[in-house]
Amino acid sequence: MVASPIGNLQDISLRALETLKAVSIVACEDTRRTLKLLTRFGIKARLVSCRAANERLAAAKLVRELDGGLDIAYLSDAGSPALSDPGAILARLAAEGGHKVVPLPGPSAFASLVSVAGGTGKTLVFEGFLSPKGGRRRSRLKELLALGSAFVLYESPFRIVKLLTDLAEFDGERYVCVGREMTKIHEEYVRGSAASVLRVLENRAEQKGEFSIFVSGPGAEKRTMVKTSEHRCESVWNGENNKGESA
Repeated sequence: MVASPIGNLQDISLRALETLKAVSIVACEDTRRTLKLLTRFGIKARLVSCRAANERLAAAKLVRELDGGLDIAYLSDAGSPALSDPGAILARLAAEGGHKVVPLPGPSAFASLVSVAGGTGKTLVFEGFLSPKGGRRRSRLKELLALGSAFVLYESPFRIVKLLTDLAEFDGERYVCVGREMTKIHEEYVRGSAASVLRVLENRAEQKGEFSIFVSGPGAEKRTMVKTSEHRCESVWNGENNKGESA
């Protein structure tokens, strides 16, 4: 199970590259995206699709390949497999079939955000994407806020303002750190109270990129001043120089 870059292709590990060169099959969530990664590093491989929509069927076929003596590496689109991505079914079926299943650790949007969020406390809940339906989203968000610990969410550019609006309504003083386009050219972090971060994002004409959101526990220091920072990465993304790409 190979962790793949969440943006900057140079975040791929040396061990991952060696493995991708050595295995018989590279199974992945999106063959087109993985092909760009392999092409960037001059790796030729037999690609097999194993995405959320077909994971159970594809995983069963891949286990039969393992039964035949082949080695397989699996990559989801970005980050670590099975972390808000496919991969869990394949890992379980392969292990149940008597095959050795091992992680090749590396990039993760969850871990990357936590490392810069400045949160404290021993307990941290990873929730991933909340329901796109407003009622369910609000209900689950209330439950998470009531847990008494920090938590991390993922959200699309189409619903990030709605999510922050709900969060600000329930607890506008709760400290949050929002990461956008992490490791890419327009990498940005917005830190502050839920209400202040909402004001920053809702005043933008358009939301771009994928978002990760760290929400502190209720006992964290109240911080109402919003802080934003943008880091422009001059490295590669999707096999091309990313200076010309939009956020």
